[in-house]
Amino acid sequence: MTSKLLIHSHAPDARGSVVHVTPESAGWQFVGFEAQQLAPSDIAFGRSDTNELCLVLIRGRARIEVDGQDLGVLGARLSPFDAPPWSVYLPPGKSWQVTAQDDVELGICASPAEGKYGVRVIPPEEAGQIERGTGSNLRLVRNILPDTAPAETLLVVEVVTPGGHWSSYPPHKHDTDDFPNETYLEETYYHRLKRGSGFAVQRVYTKDGSLDETMAIADGDVVLVPRGYHPVGAPAGFDLYYLNVMAGPVRQWKFSMDPDHAHIPY
Repeated sequence: MTSKLLIHSHAPDARGSVVHVTPESAGWQFVGFEAQQLAPSDIAFGRSDTNELCLVLIRGRARIEVDGQDLGVLGARLSPFDAPPWSVYLPPGKSWQVTAQDDVELGICASPAEGKYGVRVIPPEEAGQIERGTGSNLRLVRNILPDTAPAETLLVVEVVTPGGHWSSYPPHKHDTDDFPNETYLEETYYHRLKRGSGFAVQRVYTKDGSLDETMAIADGDVVLVPRGYHPVGAPAGFDLYYLNVMAGPVRQWKFSMDPDHAHIPY
């Protein structure tokens, strides 16, 4: 039986969309995510309406315009495994257009906002790349839109997990509105496998057992994390990338660890 938390990607539709999650389809309030694949000269467009958006160039170069303002040709990497990305932040009420210069993979991250901040380009050096964890928990983290950057509800981060390593580990959760101890944040994982084949594993579970699902993740899959702990494992030989989108009523990433794993450094 297929998990309701696992959303498989599909061939690009007329808009280039390969996977699309809305708050309505996920059954929650905040997070929306869409991935589009564009061929050279293809044009993607939309409007932010009542959401703030983060457009992430997962792969390829594109000219990005917002309300007719040309932000230039952005993007440099051929693969999300190569380096930190170029991204663009948009407040609500903005029309945007992305014109692919070569093969492009675009991530569209969304959550509700009022419009407190302006449009801005987020260059790779702002996202940066840091190592987190040690040994077989080591992974690379790129903070595209962390809770220290200007935004209202949206948090966006990339993680590259080498084959044979664990990520989002030790298991942690952020499903309780108890700031400053923990914040309620809905979350999506958009997974890419470097080889384009094989699988990764993600478990989403609660200590009381009311939610406990372990999923085999294929290239292009999205996992929904409405609550609970949510570790990820990349089998040996299969490097894993994922793009996380989080949002909730308090824009702070405050989490609790599974007490069974408290002896493991985060």
